[in-house]
Amino acid sequence: MAATRLAGTDGVSLEAAKVREVLESMGHEVWCLAGELDPEEERGVLLEEMHFAREEVRRLEERAFSGEGRDPGLIAEIEQEGVRLAARLEAAFEKLRPQLLVVQNAWAIPMHLPLALALWRFVQRHRLPALSHNHDYYWERPRFARSHVRPLLERYFPPDHAVVQLSINSIAQRELEQRRGLKSELLPNVMNYDLPPPGFDAYNADFREALAIGREQLLLLQPTRVVPRKRIELAVDLAAELAARDPVLIVSHPAGDEGLEYKRGLENYAAERRVDLRFVSEFVAPRRRFRNQHKVYNLWDAYLHADFVTYPSSYEGFGNAMLEAVWMKKPLLIGRYPVYLSDIRPKGFRFVEVEDRITAEVVQGVTRLLDEPELRRSLAEKNRRLARRHFGYATLRKVVRKALADAVRRAEEATWTG
Repeated sequence: MAATRLAGTDGVSLEAAKVREVLESMGHEVWCLAGELDPEEERGVLLEEMHFAREEVRRLEERAFSGEGRDPGLIAEIEQEGVRLAARLEAAFEKLRPQLLVVQNAWAIPMHLPLALALWRFVQRHRLPALSHNHDYYWERPRFARSHVRPLLERYFPPDHAVVQLSINSIAQRELEQRRGLKSELLPNVMNYDLPPPGFDAYNADFREALAIGREQLLLLQPTRVVPRKRIELAVDLAAELAARDPVLIVSHPAGDEGLEYKRGLENYAAERRVDLRFVSEFVAPRRRFRNQHKVYNLWDAYLHADFVTYPSSYEGFGNAMLEAVWMKKPLLIGRYPVYLSDIRPKGFRFVEVEDRITAEVVQGVTRLLDEPELRRSLAEKNRRLARRHFGYATLRKVVRKALADAVRRAEEATWTG
């Protein structure tokens, strides 16, 4: 399984881990190859050149998608870097001798242009069956709208020759076929709803105390990265409207993937609205551990202590925080983003919904769920039943099993040129 990053709590890493879990339950041995891996990863090969955050990779991306004039030598430079990186990949692949490659998003969003070329070069050289698990296509992001590398996008994002495509929502599935003529399997984000959610224990009992949050304070959890499309400012507005309940708004995931300007703006905005906003990624990670002489809790510990989950995004490829909140039986404020309206809401889910501002109706919906535990419980159970039916591991197993068979068949039937 290859990606720029397979670590932390971003959506791609979380979904990749679920695919891996199902593959291993089917008897496969899965190794991870990425520019960043979790410290505890035992079956992984770390190749730092694969990370999108490296300065030379960011510079290529900036040149490829800037509004400036033509850059005649750029495509050739990217191709040369791709060949060089492919040679570095060979050593890792020589060690592992894989029989199938699962590419997690590196063939969908062009944050590491040379890596996409390198992975395709490897697939061609070894005639390797491949799945492209596409979480975000480049046309879904405004920052990729102006491109100086259109031939590369049409060739590698994603490549079409003998590769099985997996799209995570129906909108992306239709767009891929319309734009590239490529059909794809629909693989929504999932959770293992056959497992009960974790509960309070000796380790997580002091979560609030460790973060200096009082037991009577209202704890709002924003379980996302700090990027503009998450619209965390609306969560700040909600906290301001609930000021009588002495709220604390915590953001569990780190900032930095798209710069730190948005985080600084949120800090200033929260100060203006007199909201206690805290970025707590130093205390929340995929796994529990001790770091810098203090406890690090996992994401479920944060969910357990939260009174309400905020997820007012304007855009999501699917919606991990929605699945997580449902699994943890927590009430949720959710943005009416397109995929929610097309693929999730029609299934019958019930949440507090927000458009572009926190209205009196939104506040009323939140306070009602906070004040009526029986209503909160019944909605949580209904949402969980629906999620298990539509977005559980049974769906993942079914799609993965078919995709594996298709990938092997296509590789055997393909006319390879590499």
